Amino acid sequence: MITLETYFDYVILPILAISVMMVFIRLFKGPSVVDRVIALDLIITTGIGIITVYSIRSNQAVLLDVAIILALIAFLGTVAFAYYIEKQKDD
Repeated sequence: MITLETYFDYVILPILAISVMMVFIRLFKGPSVVDRVIALDLIITTGIGIITVYSIRSNQAVLLDVAIILALIAFLGTVAFAYYIEKQKDD
């Protein structure tokens, strides 16, 4: 019988770790600044997933508040960058 903790340890966390490694490759190799910003946003999103898994695993609901705040900051950063790119396109 597979438990939730076993599923987190052997399926979810390895997938998240592999995705972080792949996104770091995109961050360093990204041919444009837009690719790098998207990679940073994806790293933060994956980090939120890791925080959420740890929060569920350790039964600490306060970490979900940290994940929500981190998601809001990442969203605002992505919106600000999109606004900056759009302004540069107009000039």
